[in-house]
Amino acid sequence: MMSTLGTTARFEISDELLTRLREDVVLRRIGTSIQWFEEQRDSLLFLDPGQENAAAFVRYFSQWVDIGYGDAAIVRELLSRFPKSKRATLPLCDYLQLELAEGMVASAEEETEKAIARFDLILALGEEAVADKQLLALAYFWKGRCKRKQGEYDSALANTKKGRELALELGYPRMAAVMQVLESWLCFQKERLAEAVAALQEAEAVLIETDDSVTLGNIQSGYGRIALREARYEQALDHFARAIELYRKRDPRHRNLARSLANMAYVKRLTAIRLAQKIDAAAKQRRKQPQSPAVAMPSRERVEQLRAEVFSNLAQAEEIYRSLPHHRGWGTVHIERGLLYLDTGDIERAGSEADQAYQLGAEKKDNILTARARIVQSIIESAKYEEGLDEDPTVHAQRALDYTRDALTFAKHTENRHLLARAYIFQGTVLTNDFFNNTEAARECCDRAEEYLTPGVHDHLWEEHQALKAKVLRGGGVDVMLRKWSQGVTDDQTFQQLTERFAEIIIPKVWEREGRKVSRVAARLSISPKKVRRILSRLGLKGD
Repeated sequence: MMSTLGTTARFEISDELLTRLREDVVLRRIGTSIQWFEEQRDSLLFLDPGQENAAAFVRYFSQWVDIGYGDAAIVRELLSRFPKSKRATLPLCDYLQLELAEGMVASAEEETEKAIARFDLILALGEEAVADKQLLALAYFWKGRCKRKQGEYDSALANTKKGRELALELGYPRMAAVMQVLESWLCFQKERLAEAVAALQEAEAVLIETDDSVTLGNIQSGYGRIALREARYEQALDHFARAIELYRKRDPRHRNLARSLANMAYVKRLTAIRLAQKIDAAAKQRRKQPQSPAVAMPSRERVEQLRAEVFSNLAQAEEIYRSLPHHRGWGTVHIERGLLYLDTGDIERAGSEADQAYQLGAEKKDNILTARARIVQSIIESAKYEEGLDEDPTVHAQRALDYTRDALTFAKHTENRHLLARAYIFQGTVLTNDFFNNTEAARECCDRAEEYLTPGVHDHLWEEHQALKAKVLRGGGVDVMLRKWSQGVTDDQTFQQLTERFAEIIIPKVWEREGRKVSRVAARLSISPKKVRRILSRLGLKGD
């Protein structure tokens, strides 16, 4: 049993207590220790840095705060009782335990570089100098999380795998499974979706019998993100709803709960967009063919209902993020709300939301958040230009381009493929407007974006890319390109790339002339039907 803290200013931190705290972490017995900390909440602040096991207690306490008890401010308060002069006299093992706790606090406060510096100090000593392999495993894992937040996914994955390997060597499969969930998320970001699903399934099988509801919620959230990437919106919503239920078991104001609410809002907004497009297409068809039979279609009321749910989900998420505070999460809420305002035509409110998102990202030097905010700001400026707002709307066109350049600059500091693709897509979109009308530059952006897209995945980003590709093809760039080729100007493209580009030009044209019959195109051009279908699919066209 754990020792019971007394009511005096000095309480005992027994070896038995530390053992129990450590074992509950690695075995993911969450409820037991959380309950104990709740019971001893007032006594925790009586910690004396001079007493036995004080540094070790702060280290384990920081782990429990990371898991879900209290907040980092309490750990910060306990760490403040160990001034530099005191730390200089500590044994190395105690000094490193405080460094680990410092890194956890810095990470929680979104001071990511400072957190990494703390973890690097521990890791630089290596396994020969650091006897506590669990501490090393955590340092690798927490550094991996920091690198993930910076968008440096290769480094994040390498560190996380190292932490998981150490946990397995120690005989802690449940601790390793928690780290495997992060590995899955990193595989997802690297577009290795099958590998990401497999990792989640393995981790879930290990943790399903535990009461680690936060990690189980993270697993459901991971399934949701993968379903979203594959445009399986209903399944994504189901997984996010399950994640929210699990997070609520631990803490109704958990930051990951807010993240799932924001993810749900994103899915519902995309669903509303699709429904609105179907309604508009059906109305257009009825105008063309008024005698055609009526087809059941979603109602405008359903679209408005979804948008109301988006606002509600975002309001709930914002309340949680504000209370933490959590800049990236809060910024995400502003971005999603700004896009929703754009969907409804409220440009001014959309601009205000995007500006706030950018400021939150800039405060923490968060390249991912600032890039996302700049993209939304560019979309807003493009809308102002298209609508001819203000006396000189060309100012908005130039500003839109400048924002996409900023977005690319920020995105290039990350390995976030989705973000990089989106930045290129919207820079290309701006370049196709009638102010710039730079089809060749837009085409280059379109090509660069395609490098970051996952073949066969037709999500919302793919749809945005198809829209840009259509604008480029309509922009008269084909004649320019053929003229350049005839002069031997290849723009450093290989012969294979030139061949593929020519196929993208000629195959759709022949396909249209041949009644959209793949077999006829294949016969006419003496190529395989498989290649015809591949080219058409890449262009968002469906063969017979």
